[in-house]
Amino acid sequence: MAVKIRLRRMGKKRQPIYKVVAADARSPRDGKIIEAIGLYNPKTDPATVEVDAERALYWLNVGAQPTTTVKNILSAEGILLKKELLKSGVSIEDADTQVAAWKEEKAKQSAKKVKKTTKAKTVEAEPKVAESASEVKGTASEESVSEEEVKEES
Repeated sequence: MAVKIRLRRMGKKRQPIYKVVAADARSPRDGKIIEAIGLYNPKTDPATVEVDAERALYWLNVGAQPTTTVKNILSAEGILLKKELLKSGVSIEDADTQVAAWKEEKAKQSAKKVKKTTKAKTVEAEPKVAESASEVKGTASEESVSEEEVKEES
């Protein structure tokens, strides 16, 4: 039996929540499953991912093939990294420490990206405020000129 690790859609209309499941490749998307191993909610910011790493590793080791999206999720969680480390002969404790270090590095990089984007947004917003202030001043001076011209004409 060919087993796939894939997403099973749950939730309401326009509010999807997915379960990460191990299922027979021949069964439909929301059909019979073998085991639910996690949860994925793309509607939150950032997306919520909860995966049982031990069960995901078990299914990967017995030959289950993840779909593209699930592969991306498992990679982001460090589960595929751990699988490769264990496959290369590293002990479980060493693999856990390396995955933890990788996650910390990833968190630092994402924090830097957040800082850069917030800085860029504030820098972009400041000139727009200055431009709008000069436009307001320009219209006020035009109005005063037009009042003076009206006095001169009369």
